[in-house]
Order: sequence, then C-alpha cells, then structure tokens
Amino acid sequence: MTTPAFDKVRLDGRAIMITGGAAGIGKATALLCAARGASVLVADLDEGSGADVVAEIERQGGKAVFKHTDVADEEDVRAAVAAATASFGRLDGAFNNAGIMISGTPIHELSLEQWHKGLAINLTGVFLCVKHQLAHMRANGGGAIVNNASASGVVGIPLAINYVATKHGVIGITRAAAAEVSGQGVRVNAIMPGAVETPLLQEALRSPEVRQAVAAGHPIGRISQPGETAETVAWLLSDAASFVAGAAIAIDGGYTAL
Repeated sequence: MTTPAFDKVRLDGRAIMITGGAAGIGKATALLCAARGASVLVADLDEGSGADVVAEIERQGGKAVFKHTDVADEEDVRAAVAAATASFGRLDGAFNNAGIMISGTPIHELSLEQWHKGLAINLTGVFLCVKHQLAHMRANGGGAIVNNASASGVVGIPLAINYVATKHGVIGITRAAAAEVSGQGVRVNAIMPGAVETPLLQEALRSPEVRQAVAAGHPIGRISQPGETAETVAWLLSDAASFVAGAAIAIDGGYTAL
C-alpha cells in the first residue's frame, strides 16, 4: 500500500530487516518498504505467514527473503543479520518490531516466568537486534534503525506491568543507542503506536463494547490501520528523516496527549 503524500519517501537500493514481519504492523511495513524500492528480509517465528509475505512482495515485483528468527536468541539474531547481508549484499535499515503482550494479570499474580518471557522477547530481543545491526551498519557506512516501543513506552496501563516495563525500556535502548552512534552514520529512533488493527489486538477486542472503549481512548476517535504505522517507519528509514535521531514518535491518534 502506498499513500500519494508519501511517494517522495523512497528506499531504492536499500536492504531492510524487519522482525515480526509475518503479520500486523511488521507485514504492512515489509510490503510498504518493498513497494518503495527496498529489498526486505522478513524475520519471524511463523514460517508459513512469513513465506506468504515474501511471496506477496515478489508478486508485486519486489525482492524479499524469509528467515526464521527468535529475537530472544542471540545466534538467531546474528544469523538473520548475516542472511540479509548474504542475500542483498548489505543491511541499510531495520525495523525491530517483534514482541508479545502479556496483559490481564494483576501485578501480585504475575509469575516470574511470565515476567522473564516478556523481557526476553520485548526488551532483550530489541537489544540483540540493535547490537548486531549496529555492528554491521557502523562498519559499512551507516544506516537507520527503528524500534517499536508502543504508546505503552510512555504511559502506564493497568494489568500490563510486564508490557509497559519492556516498552519503556525500548525507548531507553533507543535513546542510549542514538546518543552513542548518531555521529557514526547510524540513526536510531522509536515509534509509539496506539491501538492498531492487528490480529493480536483483534483477539483482545472481540467484544464490541471493549472495541468501542479502546477507540474512544484515542482523541481521533478510532483504531488505526497497520499501514498508517508503516508509513512513519518507512519515513524514518529513509533520507527524508535524515536529521531525526533518538526520537520516540507517537502514532497514536492523540492517545498520549491526554
């Protein structure tokens, strides 16, 4: 999907790695980046859906490969970066989007196992991706990294302490990395989406009453579509955002403005 107002945001000749690229925001971003001229490595645990995304990109004339990746496993992350460079000869950009949401559990009932699972995927996973992406980009002339922090990176949500803590941490990783490497040709930024119409959210919003309440929590009055988030990610990965570094950009219909 492309939006005419953003047609000048091009990614021709770029190689971009997208974690959690098999569905939702990751899939929308993979499709959009490919439509803007990038070669895309789709990194995900879901091989079937990941292969479908690659096939869709190829049907539209783009280039893409799939790599089975557990972002909590350092060797998997290292292999995904290597697969991108092996397939496309370089790695120019990355969208670290993979994550899980553990919610609905009061703090005093959350198990240590659940706590560590959220940390491993949402926080350690982003750290490992940034670590290995930076190692390549610094040695090869620079690049751009975007981390998905969610609006939960700056607000508190009841019954979601695990998710909120990890997303606050993602913003911390983003700012620390930007402060360290912005002068070395690598821009690191974060996005903070509000409610987005993804398979994960659809499961949580099966009740019409809950869906209406969530939509009403956004001043714009609705839940967003994955492509709306993808547009901002593509912009941050492009030269159009050449002076943006260390930012955490809200794409939330005004949710964090309240």
